[in-house]
Amino acid sequence: MTAVPLGVPEVPARQVAPRRRSRRIQVGPVAVGGGAPVSVQSMTTTRTSDIGATLQQIAELTASGCQIVRVACPTQDDADALATIARKSRIPVIADIHFQPKYVFAAIEAGCAAVRVNPGNIKKFDDQVKEIAEAAKEHGTPIRIGVNAGSLDRRLLRKYGKATPEALVESALWEASLFEEHDFRDIKISVKHNDPVVMIEAYRQLVAQCDYPLHLGVTEAGPSFQGTIKSAVAFGALLSQGIGDTIRVSLSAPPVEEVKVGTQILESLNLRRRGLEIVSCPSCGRAQVDVYKLAEEVTAGLDGLEVPLRVAVMGCVVNGPGEAREADLGVASGNGKGQIFVKGEVVKTVPESRIVETLIEEAQRLAERMK
Repeated sequence: MTAVPLGVPEVPARQVAPRRRSRRIQVGPVAVGGGAPVSVQSMTTTRTSDIGATLQQIAELTASGCQIVRVACPTQDDADALATIARKSRIPVIADIHFQPKYVFAAIEAGCAAVRVNPGNIKKFDDQVKEIAEAAKEHGTPIRIGVNAGSLDRRLLRKYGKATPEALVESALWEASLFEEHDFRDIKISVKHNDPVVMIEAYRQLVAQCDYPLHLGVTEAGPSFQGTIKSAVAFGALLSQGIGDTIRVSLSAPPVEEVKVGTQILESLNLRRRGLEIVSCPSCGRAQVDVYKLAEEVTAGLDGLEVPLRVAVMGCVVNGPGEAREADLGVASGNGKGQIFVKGEVVKTVPESRIVETLIEEAQRLAERMK
């Protein structure tokens, strides 16, 4: 069996801000916090009790670059499936537990890499913190305290009136303090809200009050376009200040799309080595080629290319030559033809009808050299 890399590609030297200093925990083989590269997570949408379907989706997520996967555990049948899934998954599995503390113990015993608990809806959870802390410590299982605006403890809703940043932070730190009483600090925290502004402020307040590693997320972010924008805004604001150790983009879309968006956010901030990057102009009245179509065809033709390559697809003579020259590979189009640039030099001029195939050929040639 081919080994699957569970870490992340090397991190570029130039970043927007120094990383926040935090504790480091180990989610299976993936380090979270303590200066470790920011990891990308997602969550399966299958019934966990359907082991085959769940493992199939985990395999798809693994292939897309997901490093940690979370699975829901609302029933005993789901809990019974955890051991097999945790054993057969090629990336660490986190059990997502709500309402039933007994499933926390089941997940720990099943060998899950971590357990997520929601302090807002596990009514009897606080009475069992000692037992859970002891079990988690014995098995080396980290706990994520995952606070959500939509399931905030009623006591805090009465105190604050709604899910404010202060309410989210108080909920998380209160739960963490219960574990700390039993000398358990193998914890990461999330304070999620569907409003990026509230979410950003909650995490900013949190970092001023603890050194736990942080899982970033905009909860219920929405359909693909809206959720991508909200997540990019929120994650960008925090990660650009060095805040955040692992991320999950929540979209009403297939989970593989969440991984793609999360990966692209990290690459855009130089928190992960960039892979294929298409630089293309937005088009305007100067364009002498259908830039939209050209960019889409080049993107589709290079899908699956796994080397860091910047490709410029430009449609006019104003910015085209400059952008194409600065990229690894590029085209400046106009007058029914395209100048093909490789590493800053014009290597050929081709008819417009051959631009796409020529770029793909040159990209593959560059990729071979870079391996």
